[in-house]
Amino acid sequence: MKERIMKAFLEEVQETSMKFTMDDLAKRLGISKRTLYEHFSSKGEILDAIIDTTLREFDEKTAAILADDSLPLLEKIRSAITVVPTYNEFYTRQILEQMKKSFPDQWHRVDAALNEWDEVEELIRQGIAEGLIADRNVPLLMKLIIEAANATLDKNFFLRNHISSQEALEEIVDVLLYGIARQPDR
Repeated sequence: MKERIMKAFLEEVQETSMKFTMDDLAKRLGISKRTLYEHFSSKGEILDAIIDTTLREFDEKTAAILADDSLPLLEKIRSAITVVPTYNEFYTRQILEQMKKSFPDQWHRVDAALNEWDEVEELIRQGIAEGLIADRNVPLLMKLIIEAANATLDKNFFLRNHISSQEALEEIVDVLLYGIARQPDR
């Protein structure tokens, strides 16, 4: 039931913004408010559950990539940057702005996660040490990577151009890793 409630919450946010009530959510689900409150005490608690699920899944996928010894370093970097968790469609610039105003504690958690990629930074440093990546300013590289990846939060741009978030991330990583110049054979 919790999963169903979280999905309905996401639908409400996408259709009506974060201004809906728990009563609206109960109606969407076809359950009583009492039943809804048996699972979640507030919209903030539902939002926390969605964020927890997303961050946990993101961390698990990233850890699996890092632990996979069969992946070459550049593929680990590529894979770590292109991790797309469940509920990815929830994370748009518009929704994050609403969250910032209405649920600042939850927004801070998401904002921190969107801007701190320690595992990728470690892989970049390893790539520099191994000579696979040009010796550049790592904080600047990380800023470029994070900003480029977070560009996928502009879902309207990608919808207008018929590009999925996953496709966008993969293209962004290719540009970041290999540049825009034609490559003979990678």
